Amino acid sequence: MLDAYDDLTQARDLRELTYRGLGDTVVDVGCGGARAVGELAGRGAHAIGVDTSADMIEVAARRWPAGEFHVGDATALPLADGSVTGYRADKVLHTLADPAAAVAEARRVLARDGRAVLVGQDWDALVIDSDDPARTRALVHARADRVPNPRVARRYRNLLLDNGFTDVTAEVRTIVWTDATCLPTLADIAGEADAWLEEQTARARANRLFVAVPMFVAAGTRGD
Repeated sequence: MLDAYDDLTQARDLRELTYRGLGDTVVDVGCGGARAVGELAGRGAHAIGVDTSADMIEVAARRWPAGEFHVGDATALPLADGSVTGYRADKVLHTLADPAAAVAEARRVLARDGRAVLVGQDWDALVIDSDDPARTRALVHARADRVPNPRVARRYRNLLLDNGFTDVTAEVRTIVWTDATCLPTLADIAGEADAWLEEQTARARANRLFVAVPMFVAAGTRGD
């Protein structure tokens, strides 16, 4: 699912937006398969990937040997104070019980005037065209309830402000799916709702699939 998402032109454009101003030493927290680490390293940055999953880190290191990788937690990064110029967390904070602790950790590892970028979806804001909107609404909310902080993306700006970041910006970019590459994501949302997923599969075959995922992007500078 991550690879299918990362390959979307809109997702590539969104990553490019998040790379701006990160400087020459960047940590990507929750790096997963580390597409961003590889791309940042290709631009000449010392790119560091951190993920809680040892399996993901193994895959990342194999795919992107130019990166530096560590198994670690977003709230206790294996980095010294002020050691990076850029911090990036993409689709991470919704998985955490305490997102504010992760943003405080971002401030700790950033050098003065370093830049933090938070990216992610609001799980209650997914838009899916369906013949059964009530069922769709229930499935989206049920999927949201499976993560610790499904609505944290709407708090990104305030989390940065609350942790002393300055020049904070916030915007929304929308990822749109209209083909079968979205079906694994929809299957994850569907759970046991076979009839609903069958409808979405039929829509994909008929070129009538429509899924929109608003992606929230907030950034700020670490001042003293």
